[in-house]
Amino acid sequence: MRPRVFVVQPVPEVAIGILRGVADVEIYPHIDRQISAGELASAARNADYIFAMHETTVTEEVFAANPKLKGVVLAGRHSDTIDFDAARRHGVPILTATGLFDPSPRVSRATADLAVGMIVDLAYRISEADRYTRASGFRQEQTMALMGVGCTGRSVGLIGLGRVAQFMVPRLRAFEMQVLYTKRSRLPIEEESALGVTWLPHQDEILRTCDFVSLQCSYNPSTHLLIGERELRLMKPSAYFINTARGRIVDEPALVKALQEGTIAGAGLDVFWHEPPVTPFPWVPPAFYKLDNVVLAPHNGGATWDSRGEMTSRIAQTIVADIKGELPPSARLEESVVV
Repeated sequence: MRPRVFVVQPVPEVAIGILRGVADVEIYPHIDRQISAGELASAARNADYIFAMHETTVTEEVFAANPKLKGVVLAGRHSDTIDFDAARRHGVPILTATGLFDPSPRVSRATADLAVGMIVDLAYRISEADRYTRASGFRQEQTMALMGVGCTGRSVGLIGLGRVAQFMVPRLRAFEMQVLYTKRSRLPIEEESALGVTWLPHQDEILRTCDFVSLQCSYNPSTHLLIGERELRLMKPSAYFINTARGRIVDEPALVKALQEGTIAGAGLDVFWHEPPVTPFPWVPPAFYKLDNVVLAPHNGGATWDSRGEMTSRIAQTIVADIKGELPPSARLEESVVV
């Protein structure tokens, strides 16, 4: 019998085509919700491999349902939503595509594009203009209801300067925007000069001075609730807040309040508090839906055909390599250091 692969959500056909050459493939069909632990456990009973995606919740129930699984396969080397201890107890390997491939910049580049897109949207009130035009028709320059601040000459403050933020910089500079940043370790002066960024030593300076503030730091205990009511009140009433990093970096009720009361001008949000691993079923606070000054996206930063296609193809090729007995030990996370 051919090996059986269960894919936890619809993915680009390019990846499924790779799998179908060597295995029978079943795909969870729903695009409007994440698979539950119970559904995944049920599917695992009849599978040899689970093709997992970012933030797929894999609990002890799943591993217990089929200890003979040949692998739960990830794109990266780490996941907060997979119970690694349970996998070890039940003897189920956790496999990673990073054992076969060098890291790809495509997801980071696509996320950078989304963040910059949100800045442009807010600067020119594109989403608001779309809603206005659909409801009220075309009035050309007869209304001041949609005046925006624009991009040229405005400042963008980056809290953190990782891979995504470094892709953002040349895009922002193309809009003739000033880019400032803060992080725990300042870049060498020559790197700052090459990038065209200005360092500010304190986050508060970014918040007080910038027209757009974009969270680009990683989520860890030191950044948990990094942005709260105090920090939002430091921002200018005309400033906009962008979060494409992680929802748990921000005090979400404080952000809702700041938007409702006009403490800040608006926000662009791709991430929210109620996402895995806090909850297996993501949801957005309804208060955001009632605000015209917010651009919302469903954690969609890396969702281009190129980036998602490459990522899922790498997962598929990892499964194929394991089926053929060609997977290197570095692709088996239970044999590596899990950070």
